[in-house]
Amino acid sequence: MNKNPIAAIATPRGAGGVGIIRVSGPDLIGLAKTLLGTEPRPRFAHFLVLKDAHQEQIDQVLLLFFKSPASFTGEDIIELHCHGGPRVTQLVLNRVMELGSSDGVALAGPGEFSLRAFLNGKIDLVQAEAIADLINAQSDASLRGATLSLQGRFSEQINRLIDEITQLRILVESTLDFPEEEIEFIESANAKQRLEKIMNDLDQIIKISSQGKILRDGIRLALVGPPNVGKSSLLNTLVGEERAIVTPIAGTTRDRIIENISIDGIPVHLIDTAGIRDSQDVVEQIGVAQTWDEITKADIILLMHDVTKAPDVNFEDIETQVRACAHSGAHILTVMNKLDLLERQQTGQIKDVAITKQIYISAKTGEGIDQLKETILRFAGWEGNAEGGIYTARTRHLQAILVAKDHLQKAMTHGFGGNRVLELFAEELHCAQNYLGEITGKLLPDDLLGKIFSEFCIGK
Repeated sequence: MNKNPIAAIATPRGAGGVGIIRVSGPDLIGLAKTLLGTEPRPRFAHFLVLKDAHQEQIDQVLLLFFKSPASFTGEDIIELHCHGGPRVTQLVLNRVMELGSSDGVALAGPGEFSLRAFLNGKIDLVQAEAIADLINAQSDASLRGATLSLQGRFSEQINRLIDEITQLRILVESTLDFPEEEIEFIESANAKQRLEKIMNDLDQIIKISSQGKILRDGIRLALVGPPNVGKSSLLNTLVGEERAIVTPIAGTTRDRIIENISIDGIPVHLIDTAGIRDSQDVVEQIGVAQTWDEITKADIILLMHDVTKAPDVNFEDIETQVRACAHSGAHILTVMNKLDLLERQQTGQIKDVAITKQIYISAKTGEGIDQLKETILRFAGWEGNAEGGIYTARTRHLQAILVAKDHLQKAMTHGFGGNRVLELFAEELHCAQNYLGEITGKLLPDDLLGKIFSEFCIGK
């Protein structure tokens, strides 16, 4: 890690009441004294008038000094709180860079403050990622999930499993020097029961992590189908305002419209697409091409149809193409819209969605919308609250856990199968331990570490 001090604007660009410039590095007391004119008192707000090189006032500023190791990064930290605004914060940063040039102060890269906190042992990797998740949270539920991860709830469970695997591995490896007693020793130590418990606990973590991934990533939901089946009307209903133009004219929607909403606290990325049909209009052709692109990306596809019209060859052809285009993990739900146009006796003949995989709604009146929302969450795999709450999780976490589970299953085979090989038993435990260690950052390739922190914003 580069030991030179780093500096950045820590607050979002744009006008605001307060802007914060953050500096982190070893031995920043000299820079703090230069800025303040006297030695700062740690964790105390000092008022100063910051001036440029020509002694012209830049702004009235509060300076806070955090002495290593009692800081976020574990290094000395200086924070300058000025008035918010892109120009004033940039001028304050420029002045800090000028005064700190002799100390080697450089502009921070994305996530570099959090990276230093991780490398200095102030937070683990899951907590570092949780900071980014908290900043980017789109719903109260995802915010709570990120907070649980930041508090260390996820890391505690992973570290506990690593410790249990380590103890079991020590037990197994200690028997390798006494092959004549290994069977009796393994059985007397309840090694099989201990491994079974570890695997059961890991299954629970997989379940919660899968929920946490939904909480963090959200659901990508595409509204597709022929023209004039009510896709834009449904988008407006789900969003709660008129975001898409609705007319009786086929082909009104030509460009995709993307809205971020939440359903019971779960982030949903909602995409209204152009109606699928053959058209000579070049602009509409581009819109239809975008529709097919969205179908390949969607987690759930709402294939919409006008309930007042019998599904024809064209609709069946669209359905076949949609199923061929969607990725293997996508769920497709047929949504029969315009229920309000049916006679009341006809609505009584509608079958259960669980059987037909069709749902009947009226985007105009709102009938069936609550059931649609419930079905969307069920198709996405959302099961609701878990005991102790659901923490946010990422794809890399879940992948590492699943690989670790595979190694534990192999360990069970080598340790207690028909052909017992304790050396392989111990090795599989070691592999599982390493993959779980990747989650919290105890064991992680440098290139992956760089990739993770490059996705953070500058100043964090």
